[in-house]
Amino acid sequence: MNLSYWEQKEWLSNIDFTIVGSGIVGLSTAIFIKKRFPSAKILILEKGVLPQGASTKNAGFACFGSLSELTEDLKSHTADEVLTLLNDRVEGLNLLRQMLGDDKIGYKPYGGYELFLKKDQEFFSTCIDKIKDINSLLKPVFKGEVFSLVSNKFHFDGIQPQYFYNQFEGQIDTGKMMNALLQKAHNLGVVILNAVCVDSFQEKNNSVHIKTNRFELNSSKMIIATNGFTNKLIQQDLKPARAQVLITKPIVELQIKGTFHLDCGYYYFRNIHNRILLGGGRNLDFVGETTTEIATTAKIQSELESLLQTVILPNKKVEIDQRWSGIMGVGKQKIPVIRQYSDCVFIGVRMGGMGVALGAGVAKKIVELIP
Repeated sequence: MNLSYWEQKEWLSNIDFTIVGSGIVGLSTAIFIKKRFPSAKILILEKGVLPQGASTKNAGFACFGSLSELTEDLKSHTADEVLTLLNDRVEGLNLLRQMLGDDKIGYKPYGGYELFLKKDQEFFSTCIDKIKDINSLLKPVFKGEVFSLVSNKFHFDGIQPQYFYNQFEGQIDTGKMMNALLQKAHNLGVVILNAVCVDSFQEKNNSVHIKTNRFELNSSKMIIATNGFTNKLIQQDLKPARAQVLITKPIVELQIKGTFHLDCGYYYFRNIHNRILLGGGRNLDFVGETTTEIATTAKIQSELESLLQTVILPNKKVEIDQRWSGIMGVGKQKIPVIRQYSDCVFIGVRMGGMGVALGAGVAKKIVELIP
């Protein structure tokens, strides 16, 4: 890239902090750095025209874990670990709402529901047995009962006659949220350059030399906030996980309202603008969906359509308007990776599919690590 003197001086010189990735974590990190270091010059490098990964492609769930997910988590994590992780999600959501305001993220406290298919009777019964213990575990966080059983008031088909209701779950407008984050960062003087991919970096002389596909620059500090794409730059204990989504055209007299989980969270859907947004199905092809390729597949999209037509909106003709996918970062543990990677480099990655809930809190913790 043939840079002019003006371009080099104004955008790429005397950089205090370079952030790789302009998703929820990257933008929130820039905002928190500006609060702590008001005069800092901050540059965000984003490989996409819009933020890639999952920040602009998620379903917009303001959630912290369904009853079945928490039941499964307790098999591989201690009760204290599960409670700590859940508390981090709740605090992260509250931080995001405080930072931007509910109106600017389209927050709606409609509550959340978890459905179980008829074939999942045994696991449904297990969760019923666990509801009292998990409500007791979560009471210090919410000061009330989180999960309860309700009747099938939305008339879904092929499921257990009751499902679990979570009064504390909500939904957001993902596009409004990300636009609000971008505007807040811009208003604070943060520079964001899109279509720039960081290829490598090297520390020397108490700074970081960064090579991109378009130019090179030096920065006093660097923060990596690339989540599912992280291993393209540095090796971490995480894998990319693609999540596929579809959304219907507007549906007349749509009565469904809330966020809905199915099959341990592998499927999820919600109402938005008189439409149904439905995503998931990664469990149909774990190997194929462990990828950073942003695409959709016939196998998973076909299953999503089948679920839509047989369970969610049985006997109702609906049309699909759009399909897309996003890339999450997952690992054996659901705890995010937040640490100082080296003298001048910090990382905040592996959101485990909970980036909306965890992102702002992860950013705050990254900034607290900076000396």
